[in-house]
Amino acid sequence: MRFLRFGICALVVFAVAAHGGVEDWARAVFESGAGLLFLAWSLWLYFNRGEQPVYSPLLPPLAALALIILGQLFFRWTASPYNTRMELLLLLAYLIILFLAVQAFRTLEDWRGFVWFGMSFGFSVSLFTILQHLTSNGKLYWFRQIRSGGMPFGPYVNRNHFAGFAELVLPLALVPLVLGRVRRERWPVVGLFAVLPIGALLLSASRGGLVSFGAELGMLALVVILRRGMSKQLLPGVTVLLVALLLVSWLGVGQILERLSSVQLLEVSAGKRASMRGDTWRIFLDHSFVGTGLGTLQLVYPPYESLYDGKIVNHTHNDYLEALAETGLLGAICCAWFLGVLLVQSLERLRQLNHSLSGALSLSGLAACSGFLVHSLVDFNLHIPSNALLFFLMAHLATAEVQQPNSPASSPKSSYRSSRNP
Repeated sequence: MRFLRFGICALVVFAVAAHGGVEDWARAVFESGAGLLFLAWSLWLYFNRGEQPVYSPLLPPLAALALIILGQLFFRWTASPYNTRMELLLLLAYLIILFLAVQAFRTLEDWRGFVWFGMSFGFSVSLFTILQHLTSNGKLYWFRQIRSGGMPFGPYVNRNHFAGFAELVLPLALVPLVLGRVRRERWPVVGLFAVLPIGALLLSASRGGLVSFGAELGMLALVVILRRGMSKQLLPGVTVLLVALLLVSWLGVGQILERLSSVQLLEVSAGKRASMRGDTWRIFLDHSFVGTGLGTLQLVYPPYESLYDGKIVNHTHNDYLEALAETGLLGAICCAWFLGVLLVQSLERLRQLNHSLSGALSLSGLAACSGFLVHSLVDFNLHIPSNALLFFLMAHLATAEVQQPNSPASSPKSSYRSSRNP
């Protein structure tokens, strides 16, 4: 399954580098890549008939949501069949990639490779982001002019969406360090992989990102408190946080504070956000059963707009309310089903793998998803394809039943070492 793991990681890299995959051409490449990967896996399965597909409890809720969206198209329960069809194709791409990830990432070695990829990629993007921040000319990649407004930060048009990316990748390094699941000789490398994403997240001055990162730290602190006898293992994690703060101090705390106070002029105001939430809720009340159609908020919002400011509202800055308005109660049930499975299955994995590397990786996925879902209360990161894809992969990491190595040639000592440390 190496080709699947490589293909999935390549799609993640492409989506992030292509400004989050939000443009039509990037979405077309992303969806085509998902289809080609599924075709390649189907051919592989045909020639390896002894292999059986593996399923995840995360798949049925997404499949049910796709069926509801298909029903919106078939019965014309949508304000724009074209927009709903485009969003359905993107949802199917997520579903395909998540299904393929279930096939590709099964063993501890598979997940170890994914974690090293996630850590190194997060480090690379964060390093590029910091360099761009220090030498910024207001353009993406220093040459592409933004025509529709925004504050570019790294490869993203919006710094809040970079914050969403950082929230998803930094627990891959931070959680194993805090839990003492990293070999001592690898502390500097893994620590560096955690420091730069944290520093870049703080530099982004995203208020939602900072609150979400605080939620991730709170979850880690709760785990440490519940697991007695872990105080001696906290040194690497505390050191990472201190170094990240020193990095931000060296780059300029004043700039961050100024950015936090000034970006409000360039963003949606608190009053406008509150009015959008109320207006979106009224859209849901008028279309409570099946919604207005996935991807149609921008079209149906104007008649409900209570605070007009001359700007187009394409998202509510609250993923939950937007999902309610566009998919109604039926879609809400699917979303709640998915989140319930994520919570129950991840906590079950943590209980089963209490003091192992597999448990640390499950907690990494749960922490990443928790921070991301907190951020979704004030933003629309789930509408950024790169971040949505990473969210689904981290959800799979949190809930996956990791197969331990079962090689008869392995000695008990080497197997124990492999199961505890990356």
